Amino acid sequence: MKLVFATHNLNKLKEVKSILPDYIELLSLEDIGCTEEIEENGDTIEENAAIKANYVFDNYNLNCFADDTGLEVEILDNAPGVYSARYAGPQKNSDDNMDKLLQELAEKDNRAARFKTVIALRTDQEKIIFNGIVNGVITTEKKGDNGFGYDPIFQPEGTTKTFAEFSSEEKNKVSHRAKAMKQLIDYLKP
Repeated sequence: MKLVFATHNLNKLKEVKSILPDYIELLSLEDIGCTEEIEENGDTIEENAAIKANYVFDNYNLNCFADDTGLEVEILDNAPGVYSARYAGPQKNSDDNMDKLLQELAEKDNRAARFKTVIALRTDQEKIIFNGIVNGVITTEKKGDNGFGYDPIFQPEGTTKTFAEFSSEEKNKVSHRAKAMKQLIDYLKP
């Protein structure tokens, strides 16, 4: 089965490729000649995932899935949420985003947060949404060199390490994206 993953994010692409079984042939946006940036102008993570999947299906007529992920911090009314990638501005810089979040939480005791990934699957027959959530806390400083995005400051429940201190194999077993991907994979099993 051929399936397009609607992302230009090479880190996400690498992570998803390592999770998918052999019976799914993953195509990137570059593989199908889609070089344009798909505008994510939804008000929710679910809407943004669907926008990307629908764009590829409508313009390239290929079965597709897209994800959107947000970090939701409880005391900040679930911000940055849908704005996670551009929290500190349109430059989408992970260090700037983490620095802004750490500064906002500097005097806060409640550091509860969750990573939420939504995957939207779009085929000629269906539109389906899958969700993956990992609860945890925001640390007081960056730790670890692996991962991407907010991984250096997110510590999942039940561990003393940030996602950036996990190996990619460890993270791919427990992450929000892995949980949503597992649902997608189970759904697509031949």
